[in-house]
Amino acid sequence: MKKWLAPSFVLMLALLVAGELVVRIGFKRSMTGRFDYGYDPNAGFVENSNGTVSLTRTGGRHFFPQTFSRVRPPDAYRIMVFGDSVPRGGSVATCYATQVADKLSAQGIKAEGINFCIGGNGALRTQIILRKGLQYQPSLVILHADNSDEYDDEREYKRAQNFKSWAPQYWLTKSYLIRRIYEFTTEQIYWAWLPNAIRDLNSVNDDDIKKQDGENSQQRQEWNQRFVKYTTESVQLARSYGVPVLLVSEARLRYDSNNQPYLDDLGVDNYLQPLLGPGVYFLSMKQVLKNTDYVPLFSDGTHLHPPGHAFLADEIIKKLREEKLVPLPMRIFPNPINGERHAGW
Repeated sequence: MKKWLAPSFVLMLALLVAGELVVRIGFKRSMTGRFDYGYDPNAGFVENSNGTVSLTRTGGRHFFPQTFSRVRPPDAYRIMVFGDSVPRGGSVATCYATQVADKLSAQGIKAEGINFCIGGNGALRTQIILRKGLQYQPSLVILHADNSDEYDDEREYKRAQNFKSWAPQYWLTKSYLIRRIYEFTTEQIYWAWLPNAIRDLNSVNDDDIKKQDGENSQQRQEWNQRFVKYTTESVQLARSYGVPVLLVSEARLRYDSNNQPYLDDLGVDNYLQPLLGPGVYFLSMKQVLKNTDYVPLFSDGTHLHPPGHAFLADEIIKKLREEKLVPLPMRIFPNPINGERHAGW
């Protein structure tokens, strides 16, 4: 028996070591920050030798792939948007970060729109990305504020700390390979096939836990305090770089007992008011949507269709004009002498 076990054990160990090396070396870039769950400050940022920066789908931070120059061109108006899945949108082309830049460019302003948004990110993980993004010289930061993702931030922070822990129960998960296999089988196979009754019994349904905790007034208050704390710090951080901040408060589509639609900001509008001041501006989704036929703009109770992003882009540009945060668009004037046309302000 011992003669049979020993070679088997050695073979299994060799396979695990080989698999670990393949993961750590062959998939080094994609695994960067994978088990920091959004708390690695550099995950997803690749600084290229040609002076550009690429955003990549790396580890626990799945940016839309985008590339921009590390140093902002002197004539460019660089807009950076930070937030969760709502401003992230369905694609780079249709998200409001890009649509704002495209609409400004069509008006004669050389504008860039960069989407730094990640689904499920709360105020702290958004702040970590903001801190990195500010190194790339934005002209304007749009901070899309939502207080519904604090549960996700807390959960992922605990997962990140567990991975760093040297407690005996976490020794095996120090292996990238074992950790990834465990997460895949749990999240993609085990949870998918587990009956709802057992999921509920074993508390493996994050959405249900999030909803349950959200209905607890004390827990809700703690999440709101966390949201205000880190959002305040993010505004102060951007202002320390001299960058103006536009706070966009999120609103959700709800239906009352008579099946009539209404917009719910979850109190975010009120939480953001104390943050306003020099260089800090505010746009409420609830306020700009309420007098429109807003229901078709939503793809569900939270997210927007591309036309919803386009509508929000128009409102953002209107706000930027109102606050004189962008130059006037270029105009084309005819030369009164020879009739040739030229650009001017």
